Amino acid sequence: MSATKNRLPALQSPPAPSTPAVDVARRAGPVIGRLTVHIFLIALSISCLLPLVWMISTSFKEQFQVFTYPPQWLPNPWTLKGYERLFAMSPIGNWLFNSIVVAVTITACQLVFSSLAAYAFARVRFPGRDVIFMGYLATMMIPGQVTLIPGYILIKYLGWIDTYFALTVPFLFGSAFGTFLLRQFFQTIPTELEDAARIDGAGYFAIYWRIILPLAKPALATLGVFVFLHFWNDFLWPLIVINTNELRTLPVGLAVVSRSMFGTDWPALMGGAVISLVPILTIFFFAQRYFVQGITLTGLKG
Repeated sequence: MSATKNRLPALQSPPAPSTPAVDVARRAGPVIGRLTVHIFLIALSISCLLPLVWMISTSFKEQFQVFTYPPQWLPNPWTLKGYERLFAMSPIGNWLFNSIVVAVTITACQLVFSSLAAYAFARVRFPGRDVIFMGYLATMMIPGQVTLIPGYILIKYLGWIDTYFALTVPFLFGSAFGTFLLRQFFQTIPTELEDAARIDGAGYFAIYWRIILPLAKPALATLGVFVFLHFWNDFLWPLIVINTNELRTLPVGLAVVSRSMFGTDWPALMGGAVISLVPILTIFFFAQRYFVQGITLTGLKG
């Protein structure tokens, strides 16, 4: 036993020598890894931004400069003729106004009705609540194309073709996705706040209005961005329910511009795309803080 004890220290490997070169190599490993990740992300970001840069650049070019080879990234000379032709040959002001009215109206109404439904499913106890909620979520698996023709027939029966009612009313009363998103967030709010308000005599609506909604700004901003973006870019439904040129939304109107009998005016079309991008960037710029926070917190229980 004593011989074994004497041999044990000999079996232990000596610690690796520490030199300035070794220390630098050890510290360089994580730095090189982070640098590689950052280079990859920067390259990926540039590849994603190239179409956007090309779109903006093309809107300031002449028609003959669009498909020159090698590609000309910067217009030479810069010109606003594409925008001038766009406003001259189309009522783009009406299209822009229609898109704003439709997207803002639907977004505001969906935030109200989806938050009310989410509050009921998250906080109010009633018989069959979970079953009803699962059935409501199951509607998300039904493709929109399935309800397209029945929806059109109903709108035509009501006499709403070529009206704002056709563009907005079918989508005003919330959605399964919005209800699910807000319900998951509402469940993360401590119940102690609700109990304290109930002790002070607050009812369900007072709790919803004074406690739940102020604390749910990140989730509401997230849902608002999603809904606004979806209906701002919606193409199929406005295409089939609107026949008047002045009532078209911006995506449908730009499709009309692209089918000009004189060929596609690419600078004018790209100018319209740039104009359609401005409200989206504006909304995201002002809601960015809440949007990122909502993406981080929604669905996490704590």
